[in-house]
Amino acid sequence: MDKHHVKVMISEEDVNKRIREIGEAITKDYAGKSVHLVCVLKGGSFFMCELAKRIDLNVSLDFMSVSSYGAGTKSSGVVRIVKDLDEPLEGKDVIVVEDIIDSGRTLSYLMALLKDRHPASLKLCTLLDKPDRRVVDVDVDYTGFKIPDAFVVGYGLDYDQVYRNLPYIGEVVFDPE
Repeated sequence: MDKHHVKVMISEEDVNKRIREIGEAITKDYAGKSVHLVCVLKGGSFFMCELAKRIDLNVSLDFMSVSSYGAGTKSSGVVRIVKDLDEPLEGKDVIVVEDIIDSGRTLSYLMALLKDRHPASLKLCTLLDKPDRRVVDVDVDYTGFKIPDAFVVGYGLDYDQVYRNLPYIGEVVFDPE
């Protein structure tokens, strides 16, 4: 890893407050119903667990892992399902839970794929949204924070598999050599 440090972008207190607010909004929007949360691994797991605790309804959980591949480091939007869902979505009120949305390519593909599985409803919830990086329009129903185009870690987001466990959102700042 290059020499760098992590600067706090969004404090642990602010993250917890916003997740509570999203949980309250989902509780209100789905009053009298159950919700089925679909986590996109690995990054979304921290956010989904905290969010599920703050939804005052019956909540079921499932997980999927997808891989975007293409030339270089940029996502091509071509998605390979590494781990598919364990349960069918038909007739369920589904909320896909992501850690971050940037280009929108992967999520656009994934939402279309899941819609074809005939859920009663399908919504998207993300902790972080980088609208400046958007290439494909994606309708995000619940957003934690809109952030600038920065390299962020914490709360499930990693840099070379490190920093996922930070309780806040931090920006990776590369030190000049």
